Amino acid sequence: MGVVLDLIEGIGRVPTGGTVTVGFGHAHRVAALDLVEAWCAATGNEIAVAAQLTVTVRHGRAPDPLAQLDPAQRPGARVWVYTNFDCNLACDYCCVRSSPKAARRAIGADRLQQIASEAADADVSELILTGGEPFLLNDLDDLVNSCTDRLPTTLLTNGMLFRGTRLERLRRMDRSRLTLQVSVDSATPAIHDSHRGTGSWAKAVNGIRIAHEEGFRVKVAATLPADQMHELDPFHVFLDTLAISREDQVIRALAHRGVSDSGIELTVNSLIPEVTITADGVYWHPVAADHDDQFVTRDIFPLADAIAEITRRFVAHRRAADSAAEWFPCA
Repeated sequence: MGVVLDLIEGIGRVPTGGTVTVGFGHAHRVAALDLVEAWCAATGNEIAVAAQLTVTVRHGRAPDPLAQLDPAQRPGARVWVYTNFDCNLACDYCCVRSSPKAARRAIGADRLQQIASEAADADVSELILTGGEPFLLNDLDDLVNSCTDRLPTTLLTNGMLFRGTRLERLRRMDRSRLTLQVSVDSATPAIHDSHRGTGSWAKAVNGIRIAHEEGFRVKVAATLPADQMHELDPFHVFLDTLAISREDQVIRALAHRGVSDSGIELTVNSLIPEVTITADGVYWHPVAADHDDQFVTRDIFPLADAIAEITRRFVAHRRAADSAAEWFPCA
């Protein structure tokens, strides 16, 4: 009972959200922890940290980090899959270092089909396929259809390859379940081409028109460094002329990842995770799917377990951050 009496006295001295640490003998560790757990359950407090010879208890209960998120932001609401890493472009800020020289590292048809099946069973609402450039894959139509058979799917592309056999593959995809997201960075060629290559803007814009003619919903995503945010208004107006609805106009900041030598710093502590799968395993977020600091596990399956592990880590990160910011009254 001594540990509980110490807790009662300590909790009475700290505000809600504050913590109290008490010690106990090694021989009584299991019994003491059981007693503290029962006391917390009865009093509305919670164990923050259980160490070898101490236990730290929080006055009250920490807010649930998941309850603070929009349902669409919860880990596992969407699952990203890198179909491949090779690309027909070598953009100078690619977050995963894709280029014509990059190894393909394809996810493969069997794994993607299993991902789609398990995602549907795990209450995932959408699959997002990205690369590299997915239209370099000769079986892309089969890959995409294995996803749209189970879930609504978005396919990211630079929009430059909609011709010949690749256009035929596009035509075999399910227009009712697939959205195409094309990368365009500016309302005129100069900025876009300076990062992605001469002539790429015109081909991407033409790709948007082709996709619309083929009956697909099209989103457009732009990557803008901070010093180019003045381009935002004319960019929106330009996309309006291409019949891209405002809700389908995505503006993202340049991230200091991959081959980019500038941009905002994104870490597991600053990012709400989006479950991301590559041929190498599971990552915290698509912006860092080629970086060891955001690698989670090599085990893609069961997918529900990978989602649960990312969720567990997210909750732990947020609670640790909350614990670090304690109330210190001066008046």
